Amino acid sequence: AELALPAEVLVASSLDDALDQLGSSKVGQAVSQVYVIGGGSIYDEAVAHEACRHLLVTMVHSEEFEDCDTHFPAIDTARFSLLSSSAPFTDKGVVCSFNVFERVGSLRCFANGPASPVAGGGGASSASPQSSPGSAAAEEENDASAAATAEAPQLTPSEILDGLLEKPVEVPRGPGVNLVGSMAPHPEMQYLALIQDIIDNGVVRGDRTGTGTVSKFGAQMRFSLRGDEFPLLTTKKVFWRGVAEELLWFVSGSTNAKLLQDKKIKIWDGNASREFLDGRGLHHREEGDLGPVYGFQWRHFGARYEDMHANYDGKGVDQLMQAINTIKSRPNDRRIIVSAWNPADLDLMALPPCHMFCQFYVANGELSCQMYQRSADMGLGVPFNIASYSLLTRMMAQVCGLKAGDFIHTIGDAHVYLNHVDALREQLARAPRPFPKLRINPDKSEIDSFDFSDFTVEGYKPHGTIKMKMAV
Repeated sequence: AELALPAEVLVASSLDDALDQLGSSKVGQAVSQVYVIGGGSIYDEAVAHEACRHLLVTMVHSEEFEDCDTHFPAIDTARFSLLSSSAPFTDKGVVCSFNVFERVGSLRCFANGPASPVAGGGGASSASPQSSPGSAAAEEENDASAAATAEAPQLTPSEILDGLLEKPVEVPRGPGVNLVGSMAPHPEMQYLALIQDIIDNGVVRGDRTGTGTVSKFGAQMRFSLRGDEFPLLTTKKVFWRGVAEELLWFVSGSTNAKLLQDKKIKIWDGNASREFLDGRGLHHREEGDLGPVYGFQWRHFGARYEDMHANYDGKGVDQLMQAINTIKSRPNDRRIIVSAWNPADLDLMALPPCHMFCQFYVANGELSCQMYQRSADMGLGVPFNIASYSLLTRMMAQVCGLKAGDFIHTIGDAHVYLNHVDALREQLARAPRPFPKLRINPDKSEIDSFDFSDFTVEGYKPHGTIKMKMAV
């Protein structure tokens, strides 16, 4: 016997059959947006269908869901790009985020009928991040130099420029696409949106390394450090141990890259090599001696630089300690600045500072920091820089008896290296996950007393590493 169904209920044997029925029925004339809500096989068919323009995906990040064996279909990053992502939301202990993906270069498929379908809707489409507790720590040693030294796919200039200049077709927006718009965006979306803007609208320019970049001038991002939240980016794995050890190396005033090499941190190897130093005219400089770079300027600004072995105690201006003392004694001072940019020393440096100076600001018992970066490698450098100065702000706040407020990252030349474009397109398709928490040993109260064991990152479950070649 046939089912007794209301006239507005249609039964179809496939997605194509359903769309055909909507396109030819009176019911379809009243439909402006089509949503597809699974079962798994229905989702598979919808996501693969060329008419599907958007995916509305609720991602569940809580640990109790990590062992689920049924998930929303894997999203093909060559076919769908991330359009928006909400800040994580917790309800009854379950942490979720709401994400909209858009088909790359899609067009409306019905000239006179209903809109193309959207897979998902409400809370029906969910996906749990595929990561397990401890995975970041287990992989860290193997990835120690990956960000700096791994080979990226080789592209010809014409292939690169073709990819840069190919713009996706504008897709009509429907009401469902704006579901995330009323929610606070995930803070990492600032970073992803800036990269997308640079790739889409930036200027292709030459550069010192000969690699070539696409860039924009003037950008800013803001990250809250309150509640121990820590902006360690999640759309690719960031080498946290490298971030922390490099910052501690800066704070110590060292200019010896070999100290980092001994800890299997190779991020300065390219700029400390014999070949690179000779290319800078520093033939007399011992390999590994970077000259009066960041740490030297922070702790000994104005002192005469000899080499990486000399004792500089009591020489020059200790800007870091000066800033700490000012924060404690005159928190309203507008001159709490630490500068690594010393024009008199630039020719002595293996590499002039990219992150040039930072300013600290105290309000309502909170310490905030704004850093200005003259030159920002968006693919490799900026994730490091965000984490590094956020950590510095947390350390300074603890030393000064304050809570951490915001880290504001202001950039001059924000650029994407041309040989990073494909890798970053892959990253742009990934939905951010919740930022981790950073716990710092509360017993440490002196800026020179911290070591790596004093820092504990909790709940960091990023997407996998994306390898990019460092331009030297």
